[in-house]
Amino acid sequence: AATAPRIPCTRLALHYFDTNYSLQLQDQWPAVRASLLCEQKYGALVNNFACVDDVTQQLELLNATDFVSEAARKAQCLQQGADVEAEKGESVALESSNIKCYTFPRGDITRFHPAWPDTLGILNYYLMDAASLLPVLALNVQPDDCVLDLCAAPGGKTLALLQTGACGHLAANDVSISRTKRLYQILHSYVPKKIRESVTVTSHDGRDWGELEGTTFHKVLVDVPCTTDRHSVMEENNNIFHKRRTKERQMLPMLQLQLLMAGILATKPGGEVVYSTCSLSQLQNEYVVERAIEIAETEFNITAHVEDLSHFRTLFQDTFSFFSDCRLGELVLPHLTANFGPMYFCKLRRV
Repeated sequence: AATAPRIPCTRLALHYFDTNYSLQLQDQWPAVRASLLCEQKYGALVNNFACVDDVTQQLELLNATDFVSEAARKAQCLQQGADVEAEKGESVALESSNIKCYTFPRGDITRFHPAWPDTLGILNYYLMDAASLLPVLALNVQPDDCVLDLCAAPGGKTLALLQTGACGHLAANDVSISRTKRLYQILHSYVPKKIRESVTVTSHDGRDWGELEGTTFHKVLVDVPCTTDRHSVMEENNNIFHKRRTKERQMLPMLQLQLLMAGILATKPGGEVVYSTCSLSQLQNEYVVERAIEIAETEFNITAHVEDLSHFRTLFQDTFSFFSDCRLGELVLPHLTANFGPMYFCKLRRV
């Protein structure tokens, strides 16, 4: 008997998203769906370890703008209009982050050229989904903070954390040895040896981190494995919707919960955790955060408060399209004129 033709993973993913996200996003889903199926937009994260002035000048000649400094200016203007402490603090936080990321204006689909090395062989910018910087900005690393990037590979957010120049120590961990090799490559291509030596790279199972180094870190980034929605509808290779990976996909929320719990346990009292995914799924986003807060309280007697990040919507609305109905945290929706994301991020403070 003839075997039934194999349904492409991308089509399975799209069918799954149509079923679930049409309920979650309702009338916004058709536009988000179209955006997911179009070419992704990138930002150029400026490498502060290269010749910064040359890089920024060349990017500005291309009509790209640094969306982080634009947001900082916006926060300053809002602060002057109404003396609001939250916005005042946010303006200072964005200015002191040292992170510079250039994007083309809304509706401009120009591509950045590949990065080029400076005289020391260090690459001058890193191309990434600009929305991926929002969790790093939300973490708000302060001078001499001890920072953990629990699921660090392939390394874009680790590199962004280093751009702040504030990490007293940075631990970058990823369970996958092959992905950790990619992280090493990025560090070697973008970061001088002296700075690289301040980064500890490990390949532990992140779920065990609370037992390995509990209550150690001021700031923890937990950027978990997820359904990587954009990849799942565009690429057959390494697709989580492959039939052989069904169980793995179904277990994702449990894995995400365990990783977030490990992140909370690794944080010092008073420290902060940012949880992030590149999925639209409430099951992988708000529900994971809610369950983690509950378990932290009932099983570990740890109180974790969700920090309000709604000001991110105001400050970054010129660059990104945000979902207005998140119960917890913030969600960047792909949009045809600003095709970044999806990117969910939520900040917790351990009391």
